[in-house]
Amino acid sequence: MFTRWLATLLFLFPVSASATELARALQSPHYVLLMRHAYAPGVGDPPNYSLERCEGQRLLNDEGRVQATRIGDWLRQQGVQRATVLSSVWCRCTETARMLQFGGVTVEPSLASFFDAPSRAAAQNTALKKLLSQALPIKGDSALILVTHHVNIAEFTGQNIGSGDMVLAHIGPQGQLLGFRLYPSP
Repeated sequence: MFTRWLATLLFLFPVSASATELARALQSPHYVLLMRHAYAPGVGDPPNYSLERCEGQRLLNDEGRVQATRIGDWLRQQGVQRATVLSSVWCRCTETARMLQFGGVTVEPSLASFFDAPSRAAAQNTALKKLLSQALPIKGDSALILVTHHVNIAEFTGQNIGSGDMVLAHIGPQGQLLGFRLYPSP
């Protein structure tokens, strides 16, 4: 079914011969790329962290910054030339999103981590579905990339992924997940 859908997309949204399946899918209003932030050593955040101050949070290290830049380069090599990038408010996410180098980054509340408050999982997932149902139909042929956290992606897809890994998600009209493909961090 994915192949038949992709063939339809190729007809409706022609792209250059060098574009890959990933880039072609992301041009449609039915696909989004969910990405876990690049490598930030540790788990969770230090005690008493503040979202208003990056220095109190778990942050990307040099390896994570190199990884984030490499992911942006890899996406362009796949044919992703334009993207709207939305990010969680956490500094490790906004820094990852900026380092992809697709232009501006918009902080999106539905991408915020609920690691410290697991009881918020269902509400965050509902907010993500609402975002997708509203953003995908109006995005045009620009890719939509969401930089978020492990817990958010696991709640939405049921998959545990590593730092910098990506999920190409096929999304239904109510923002529901219809299928997905994992892309490991390059």
